[in-house]
Amino acid sequence: MKDDIKHGKRREESKYATGFSDNYEPLEALDLSKVKTTDDLVRGMKRCAFGARNVGEAADVLEAMARDKDCYKVLTLSGAMTVAKMGLVICDMIDTGMVDAVISTGALMAHGFVESVGMRHFKYTWNMQDEELYEKGYDRVYDTLELEKNLDDVSEIIEKTLSAVPDEEVLCSHKIHRMLGEYLVKNTKGRGVLKSAFERNVPVYVPAYTDSELGLDFALHNRKRALEKRKQLMFNPFLDLEDFTGRINVAKKIGIFTIGGGVPRNWAQQAACYLDLINNRVGNGKDFKRYSYAVRICPEPAHWGGMSGCTYSEGVSWGKIVPANEGGRYVEVLDDATIAWPLIVKAVSERLEKQRK
Repeated sequence: MKDDIKHGKRREESKYATGFSDNYEPLEALDLSKVKTTDDLVRGMKRCAFGARNVGEAADVLEAMARDKDCYKVLTLSGAMTVAKMGLVICDMIDTGMVDAVISTGALMAHGFVESVGMRHFKYTWNMQDEELYEKGYDRVYDTLELEKNLDDVSEIIEKTLSAVPDEEVLCSHKIHRMLGEYLVKNTKGRGVLKSAFERNVPVYVPAYTDSELGLDFALHNRKRALEKRKQLMFNPFLDLEDFTGRINVAKKIGIFTIGGGVPRNWAQQAACYLDLINNRVGNGKDFKRYSYAVRICPEPAHWGGMSGCTYSEGVSWGKIVPANEGGRYVEVLDDATIAWPLIVKAVSERLEKQRK
């Protein structure tokens, strides 16, 4: 008999559980000698603890979401992921069918377009001075440099694209991105986010479109039209909302894979609330929808109180996420997306490739 006290009673050693006696899942040491593929590594990490386990479990949820033929799969993106050279990871998710729609910050799409047309980003080092960078036309994004010249050159492409739009056309973000994707297909050889989206017919939405270089280019184009006494192009963000909501409404199930948080994630999740409100306040019989699968990679914890730290269990209370006790599957990965995201996507890609073969 030991002196351990639990609820005021001594525990009897003869009654100690073994873990197996309660059907608990045992952990295993990560054996790198047995790792031959990224999938091997991620499967091994799942049997470990802390962030490694979350990465492994996130891969399982993404795989289940990708394999579910009834699931409409949404990717939401925030943070400087294309500047951080994660653009081809997005392409991989689109090209392998892990994604049916993309919701992003405008800046992420703008910097990704820079990369897609063959321009380069550069490494920032500690001895560079921000004042000098400004004078030379370098825009710093943490440890990476965007060239002002890149943005100027992209603006010429945007100007040319918008100049061909009929005056009566009413635009929104997913329409503009489709036009830019078509431009990439016709004029570039490499891969690109909007190029893959165009080829796979995947809509790309930016809810806060004016908060981006592309949005400013649209505004500048309209100012030029005004100077030329031409009718300015109309932009209606509610076309994005209704287009995305319509796609969600006809889906049997929905899943979400999120990098970061912010407006893209909340905009994607509020479609569930919107459908519920339509039914309750307008009464035209829209279906009630909640996300059955959810994966988020973000280092921000919940206690900061910001939207990026909002947990999926919190989303359950809003009617956005199917709770776990009703079959919902969701995983939070508190990690730098540039580390965890490629591992998860590569592991799932290998699993899907095995299935195809």
